[in-house]
Amino acid sequence: MLSRVVILLSFVSLFTDIASEMLYPVIPVYLRSIGYSALFIGILESIAEAVTGLSKAYLGARSDVVGKRLPFVRAGYALSAIAKPLLVLFTSWWWVLATRSLERLGKGVRTGARDAMLADASTTETRARVFGFHRAMDTAGAVIGPLLALLFLAAFPSNYQGLFLLTLIPGAIAVALLFGVREAKGSVVRRQGGKGGIWSWSSLSPTMRSFTARMALFYLFNSADTFLLLNMKRIGGSDTEVIGAYILYNIVYAIASFPMGHLADRVGMKRVLVGGLLVFGAVYTGFSMATSVTWCFVLFAVYGMYAAGTEGVAKAYVSTLCPPETRGTTLGTYAAVQSVAMVLASALTGLVWTFLGAQAALALSGAMAVLAAVLLVL
Repeated sequence: MLSRVVILLSFVSLFTDIASEMLYPVIPVYLRSIGYSALFIGILESIAEAVTGLSKAYLGARSDVVGKRLPFVRAGYALSAIAKPLLVLFTSWWWVLATRSLERLGKGVRTGARDAMLADASTTETRARVFGFHRAMDTAGAVIGPLLALLFLAAFPSNYQGLFLLTLIPGAIAVALLFGVREAKGSVVRRQGGKGGIWSWSSLSPTMRSFTARMALFYLFNSADTFLLLNMKRIGGSDTEVIGAYILYNIVYAIASFPMGHLADRVGMKRVLVGGLLVFGAVYTGFSMATSVTWCFVLFAVYGMYAAGTEGVAKAYVSTLCPPETRGTTLGTYAAVQSVAMVLASALTGLVWTFLGAQAALALSGAMAVLAAVLLVL
């Protein structure tokens, strides 16, 4: 039985992701339309993701020191909801950088504290399914958001300003839902001594540090899904087919997340996580050899199973590797390592893609996922 806190936080993530994903495929197009180069867009997204990663660790640790989670969660979601439409008010480069970074800072403020709240609201026997349900709702937003954007732009072509303003509606619903969330007094065991450092590496248990290092190896080669979409386009996929494949991936991801969490609670989180990494390896190897659009659709569907078996399950597993008083620190630090590693991964994949070709880049990512799975088993 899922608690009220879990259900409300999951719906908050649903509406927030609807707003975010309405803009995700549009932001690059909008920025190009007002004169910015692809290089600037790439630098902008890298800086924004770095802001997210560094803030996750520090503010997750602060929630442990303060002994409260909800203020960080509310502030983070409110910041993201307000910052999204601000991007279209002015076109100066510093304004674009500031608003995009502010929106990603909101994600950093809330992530560690929110994940700790989800862990606090579950038991060891139900933790993976709680995180799985949350991921399912979050990913449902990744299906609904792009569809709403497509419908809006079909009715009002190139009206990017209107689309940005429209995100205020799901953002406001998400923030309003948070006022129904209650944090019981004394529900968080306050962390004693010290201040939350940026990385807080020394506060992690040896087992947690070992696990994070192994997963960091995987994330260093887990580049943005953009490369999979580019590969599908390279072998002849139309724009509609590419968007459709991405939506299919998110549908499978959303539907399978809760069942995969339930499975992880029954057979063990680590087993499901290792299986997910092996699926990733198989999918990327398959993409490196794919020659037809139909095969790409099959691979994107299987790729959704990988995401369902790893994203929520990994967070649930991390929450078992630390005492309650350091959950914000541990989950925030893990999320920060993941974010920074994946920023580097896109740059690394781009280099390999440029100099050795698409097949080599995708095959390398698949091989490193298998290596990470082997290291987890050992």
